[in-house]
Amino acid sequence: MLNTVAIIGRPNVGKSTLFNKLTKSRSAIVSNFSGLTKDRNYGLLSIGDSKTFLIDTGGIDSSKKESIENEISEQAWIAVDESSLVLFVIDGSEELTNLDSKILENLRKRNKKFIAILNKNDKKNVSNASFDLSQKGIKDSISISAEHSIGLDELKKYLKSNIAENISDTEEGNSPKISIIGRPNAGKSTLINSLSLKDRVIVSPLAGTTIDAINVPIEFGERKYELFDTAGIRKGYKTKTNIEYFSYVRAMHAASESDITILLIDADSGLVDQDLKILSMIEKFGKPIILAINKIDLLSRKKMKEFFDNKKMEKRFFEDLKLVKISALKGKGFKKLFKEIDDTLQKSVTKFTTSKLNRILKRVIEERSPPSVSGKSLKFRYIHFAGINPTTLVIHSSQDKKLPANYKKYIYNSFKKYLDLKSIQLKIIFRKSDNPYKGKNTLTERQIKKRKRLLSFVKKAKK
Repeated sequence: MLNTVAIIGRPNVGKSTLFNKLTKSRSAIVSNFSGLTKDRNYGLLSIGDSKTFLIDTGGIDSSKKESIENEISEQAWIAVDESSLVLFVIDGSEELTNLDSKILENLRKRNKKFIAILNKNDKKNVSNASFDLSQKGIKDSISISAEHSIGLDELKKYLKSNIAENISDTEEGNSPKISIIGRPNAGKSTLINSLSLKDRVIVSPLAGTTIDAINVPIEFGERKYELFDTAGIRKGYKTKTNIEYFSYVRAMHAASESDITILLIDADSGLVDQDLKILSMIEKFGKPIILAINKIDLLSRKKMKEFFDNKKMEKRFFEDLKLVKISALKGKGFKKLFKEIDDTLQKSVTKFTTSKLNRILKRVIEERSPPSVSGKSLKFRYIHFAGINPTTLVIHSSQDKKLPANYKKYIYNSFKKYLDLKSIQLKIIFRKSDNPYKGKNTLTERQIKKRKRLLSFVKKAKK
């Protein structure tokens, strides 16, 4: 197990900026809005040759009485309990606040090892935060400016000397990355919590309580995975608020970085146009996609039939995607879901041989002859494998741009079927080229004469 370091503090002190700088990512949304981070956000922190998990948390604010704010604070303290070291971030451009003091008091009660981080030390105004800390018995602190990368080397040296010995080396890249995408309140966070067996992310009947893409390591069966819970993508996300647009960007980033995406559909509310739009959004990344129908336990037989009789379900989903029925709340359908994930992941990295692809191409052409183009017969020379995610094939033919769209679609569907690429993106490139054997292995003058003699001999023998 990798050790963890948690970043905590009151809202808007620069925790997410520090997280992004240390993980060399943009995983956490950064804005001047206070309280933008809702859930814990996990990232990988490299210290020398060792690695550990870094946890960014929502701002702790005990003055707020709203239930969601209380849950955010609870999430932050759960992160503290999970961690071997805590980075307590304070706004170094201001004096220590009552809220800072309360957080400090709670840290001490938990008997956690922590270091005070005085952020925003590039500000012109000088504060007494350092003095206030010393008055409370905190002698050691590190002054930084996360935004301008000032003091980060000193912080990294501290981290290396205090946690490197406790970090175990693990193989990087063995855990498949799975992004969970869908509309707000489809059950994405509930699915994460059920699979991790912990309340890792906030679950609320209010749609849209997840903002960042949350990275959660889990184990299922005997295999490890990394799950990315993302903000729900609602209709009109581009025009409503900056936060919703940032959330959409973060969800798309998670889909692009993952090995496979689960598109989660709320069976209780039915399939809507927004589900189809989200599918189109994530298809462009070329990664495998599995459709998970959630809240299936809430449907009667009649409603179940109505759901699957929906015209939107007829072709767009069933033909191209594997479909799994689940209940995230009750933990149903998980075994089948992960079997499909494992099978699809294995298939998605398959490199098909040229001989196999050309046998299929020959069969496809025999089943339906290619049409004539500009009065000339269309000839397919050969096909070869070109890459994964998406599975990419290149077909060399006598025509490329003039090839009819319906015949291109026929070839696409045929290779999807014969290669068994359900839920796996396929890209076929048509390239105009001459006969690859033209001009090769030409006969010498002596060989030509020999050939003529043989042909002459054969003709005489037939007589």
